[in-house]
Amino acid sequence: MKISRIFEYLKPPKNWLWPVNFTLALFLGLFLYAFYVSNAISYLSDDPRTCVNCHVMRPEFATWQHSSHREVATCNDCHVPQHSFLATYYFKAKDGLRHATIFTLRTEPQVIQMHEDGIKVVQENCKACHQHLNEQVSTINVTRENNLHGEGKLCWDCHREVPHGKVKGLAATPDARVPLLSSPVPEWLRQTLKDTKN
Repeated sequence: MKISRIFEYLKPPKNWLWPVNFTLALFLGLFLYAFYVSNAISYLSDDPRTCVNCHVMRPEFATWQHSSHREVATCNDCHVPQHSFLATYYFKAKDGLRHATIFTLRTEPQVIQMHEDGIKVVQENCKACHQHLNEQVSTINVTRENNLHGEGKLCWDCHREVPHGKVKGLAATPDARVPLLSSPVPEWLRQTLKDTKN
């Protein structure tokens, strides 16, 4: 089947052309607005301030900022696979969509916990960065379940305070200084709103 025939098949009838185009433009506009407001382009970077785009990550950012890891590792160095470009961005997309859904629906827990894929990634990244220190440590494939049965240990079972400290939860660091989110409201609109109040 030729591509031109596919487009011809998908093209709406003439009397539906305007409503279909209007609806598509509306959805495209909403998508672009959501892309802009969520600062989505920042998620392609390694900047740790990106993690504060979600207000619930403030304790994690603040505790990392005061840890020894701050000097040598960003959030992505620990929480995203490092063995290939494709694995990195596939995981970022998959995990980012999961996080966006949780935070949009406001179903985030009071205490942030890693899910199974995240546990495996962080464990592998710990072992890769510290391989000269952990040659004596067992290389058992660790998961939350087999760890509970004593079949293996996660690095943070012993190193609990690295890098986020031992206090967890949304209220753990209420006065922590973290970067403020930039306003998604365009400057011209802010000025207009300011002028209408005066």
